[in-house]
Amino acid sequence: MLKNDYENRNCSVARALESVGERWSLLIVRQLLRRPYRFAELQKLLGVAKNILAARLDKLVALGIVEKRPLDDARDWNEYSLTRKGYDLTPVITALMAWGDKYEAPNGPPTIFIHECGHDAGHKVVCQHCGEPPRRGRLVAGPGADERTPLS
Repeated sequence: MLKNDYENRNCSVARALESVGERWSLLIVRQLLRRPYRFAELQKLLGVAKNILAARLDKLVALGIVEKRPLDDARDWNEYSLTRKGYDLTPVITALMAWGDKYEAPNGPPTIFIHECGHDAGHKVVCQHCGEPPRRGRLVAGPGADERTPLS
């Protein structure tokens, strides 16, 4: 696990991994891309221990990535769904799918992400300027950089 101490670092990747870098967190987000789910449904679909699921959901709710809505006050049933911040993780999920489909799926993609228009959304990430995939490049200081920003 990464240290949660950023005194000597100013890195968006490290901060993002601290929020959603644990595998169950991203798998929960992946599942919630489909629709809202109750706790028991998520637990069954993911095959995760209840205590781990509860801890990850609590963290995702606290981070504003997942929203928890009560379904039945008498039974303490809740439904979990993604917030806008959660849906903004879609490119992360599809990028991981693309890599996994290429290198870890010898029989072809096990799932395909269908966009709301009804077609395969694909996994294309391209440079905003030239339209080419960003396979090589370099990190340069951005507007939020300071002396703690790892550039080399």
